Amino acid sequence: MARRARPERTCVGCRRRAPAGELLRVVAVGDEAGYSLRPDPARRLPGRGANMHPDPACFALAVRRRAFGRALRVTAVLDHGELAEHIDASSTTSGQPDRARVASKVGRPT
Repeated sequence: MARRARPERTCVGCRRRAPAGELLRVVAVGDEAGYSLRPDPARRLPGRGANMHPDPACFALAVRRRAFGRALRVTAVLDHGELAEHIDASSTTSGQPDRARVASKVGRPT
């Protein structure tokens, strides 16, 4: 049975390649105040997208390197407040079980 190739993308923060499903798509949405970066976890928003790991370290690297403007081909200043909130929220709820809760269920001290 032949395996299907999964699309790969490059993270704008760390510049590592990963399957597209592991990366968060980010788009620039323009309004009267300028452009803001919006997370697109469903990968459905229109326009050019940039991809990054949903990790605060990759986000910090991308901001420091000004990678979002280059990847999205936007020359204006980008507001990344909404994206930062999304990254912070996703890193605190990473899907990993809370160690204290698991240890209390098993009966071990933390």
